[in-house]
Amino acid sequence: MAKNKKLIIVGASAFGEVAYEYFTHDSDFKVVAFSAEKALIRREELFGLPVLPFEDLETRFHPSEHYVFVALVYNQMNRPRTRLYQMAKAKAFRIATYVSSKAFVWRNARIGENCFIFEDNTVQPFVTIGNNVILWSGNHIGHHSIIRDNCFISSHVVVSGFCDIGENCFLGVNSTIANNITVGKDCFLGAGALLQKSTEEGMVYQNKGTMPSTVGSLRFFKIRE
Repeated sequence: MAKNKKLIIVGASAFGEVAYEYFTHDSDFKVVAFSAEKALIRREELFGLPVLPFEDLETRFHPSEHYVFVALVYNQMNRPRTRLYQMAKAKAFRIATYVSSKAFVWRNARIGENCFIFEDNTVQPFVTIGNNVILWSGNHIGHHSIIRDNCFISSHVVVSGFCDIGENCFLGVNSTIANNITVGKDCFLGAGALLQKSTEEGMVYQNKGTMPSTVGSLRFFKIRE
């Protein structure tokens, strides 16, 4: 695959490292540098590439010749990622999107910029995915659904058909949303949450974790040592 697009990854932590792997081995982007806000830089290089201050990035790399991808996760309901994405656009950088070659994305699905779609995602017909959306591995996005800007969808989430997921939402691992549901912006769904009716904005839905048995594992399996 020809590497004809030069890319700067904003974010030099775990997601930045993961993004580097995918862009390097499964895209036509060539990563040329990492970047972070000056106060957050903890190392001078990563994978042999420089880690440069975001504040003056455009003085080192011409925006018309370079793409940026902001590789931050869901802290503060996606606000830091959103802020840096918007700042990169204001600096006139091109904005990259990654879609895994091992994801299933139907031909008429629409996907915005600064999106990252991992392997094993299923994106069905007539889906719209906004800007600055992360779909970690193994999700199902049902037909005619909308994922609005700045959302983070964890792994193995089910979004059924005709759903509308508002801006800035976080959907935790194994959460499930039934058909024809509207999730208000800024909602947080914890792991395993189940939504069967629409929500207001800014709501939190969390299931209690599984409680440990009163019998320990060695006794339960009758293990004697």
